Amino acid sequence: MALATRTVRPSAVRTLWGSTVGKKAVMACTGVIMLLFLVVHMFGNLKIFFGAAEFNSYAAWLRTIGEPVLHETWYLWLQRTVLVAAVVLHGVAAFQLSRRDLAARPSKYVHGRARASYATRTMRWGGVILGLFIVWHILDLTTLTVNPRGQAGHPYENIVADFRVWYVDVFYIVAMLALGMHIRHGFWSAAQTLGANNGRRDRALKTVANVLAVALTAGFLVVPVSVMTGLVG
Repeated sequence: MALATRTVRPSAVRTLWGSTVGKKAVMACTGVIMLLFLVVHMFGNLKIFFGAAEFNSYAAWLRTIGEPVLHETWYLWLQRTVLVAAVVLHGVAAFQLSRRDLAARPSKYVHGRARASYATRTMRWGGVILGLFIVWHILDLTTLTVNPRGQAGHPYENIVADFRVWYVDVFYIVAMLALGMHIRHGFWSAAQTLGANNGRRDRALKTVANVLAVALTAGFLVVPVSVMTGLVG
């Protein structure tokens, strides 16, 4: 008597994650989430030019978003949870795709794919730099563990104290340049993955990628440069 066997099929989510296309889609979607956050974050940072009272008031307002439906800081924690999940998924997908690419690429084709390899290396090392920067940024301005001033409720003063330290400026500038390169390559890759590009849109999408990369890099760098030159603080 034959015994019936039940075939266990993997879930749709697991199947998607296990495929190269799925991992690229995850990278594209999480990249969009992080890009939107960076745009909003940059505009928030620029409020530092309106002075300490204005900037500190803005920082305090962030803690009350969603009230009275949400309690104080709940929105910030929801935002942080989404961003951490996006960063982790983005990084894991990138690492696994990189391993697959290296395993599938015959060594004799290395020289023939020099441009692709350059872009890939830029994204890899840029991702590592940004990962280290995120950890430092949290310890610096969220937990205030490594901040030179480190006083809760005084974000303007904490930022000014930060950018008066030369090695903090160097690390921040390097990270923002890596961010610009990452956005430039990543935006184009995400557009391809999500099917937004075609022959007519390619030039426009590349222009948008370049403008976004330059605008965000400049928007983030203007703060430390202004502190270093005495325009702020």
